[in-house]
Amino acid sequence: MVNIKSFAEAPVKGGTVHEFLDKLPDVYAARDFRSVVKAIVSARADRRPVILGMGAHPVKLGLSPLIIELIKKEVITAIAVNGAGAIHDFEIALAGHTSEDVAAELCSGSFGMAKDTGRGVNLAINRGIKKGYGIGKAIGEYIYKGKFEFKEKSIFACAYGLDMPLTVHVALGTDIIHMHPEADGAAIGKGSMDDFRLLASVIADLEGGVYINLGSAVILPEVFLKCLNIARNLGNKVQNITTVNMDFIQHYRPRENVLRRPTLESGRNYALTGHHEIMFPLLAAAVIEEM
Repeated sequence: MVNIKSFAEAPVKGGTVHEFLDKLPDVYAARDFRSVVKAIVSARADRRPVILGMGAHPVKLGLSPLIIELIKKEVITAIAVNGAGAIHDFEIALAGHTSEDVAAELCSGSFGMAKDTGRGVNLAINRGIKKGYGIGKAIGEYIYKGKFEFKEKSIFACAYGLDMPLTVHVALGTDIIHMHPEADGAAIGKGSMDDFRLLASVIADLEGGVYINLGSAVILPEVFLKCLNIARNLGNKVQNITTVNMDFIQHYRPRENVLRRPTLESGRNYALTGHHEIMFPLLAAAVIEEM
């Protein structure tokens, strides 16, 4: 039943983000959005983790400064990305821009063949794995200590500098760097496997925390489900959790592997549908203001 108590109110000039959200209709997605903000703020107040799993598009859409700010404010406590996310972050740090016209460049065979990217990312991985690092820490250190003009925009460099877990989860053959001669399958596989185990250890401590899947339709939902299962299999209590999927389309794997299955017995889950470049800045602003 809908009644006037749940109706929206007109925004007031000069109002806060909290006041804006409070004036939204008290129904469906608006209610879920406020619940997600509350879950994140409550988790951090109780010193519980907030983990962000994401694809590459948040970087391509210019959200890195917001993610970095959430890391620095200790809102986000760990990040997991796919291989493309690492590549776009590297290019932003190196050149201040990223992405290319795949269709046009595929015709000439030049897609993904930029030497600086292919050589640089593979070199970072190969060097880091020799030190016993996972891919996340390997790339993070390479950018943090290297001569990168725009390293302040790098999520990887920020995570490395603050010693925050950042893991990379790779499917061999899916990323442009795998086409380059410097690509070492053994190093990539070991680095990604080490990061998988690191993420599993982080998720083992997720009780009372929040996991957000931001724009990953396949890789991160599958990785999250397996990490969660490992954590529970080893006897860790990871039941009272909040899971969130943010995307402009709700896909099968995020719905099942992030939302429904992990919270089947207990916990809460929320699907927030909308464009990253609108929804995530709104979430970040609401959380920062509430905290």
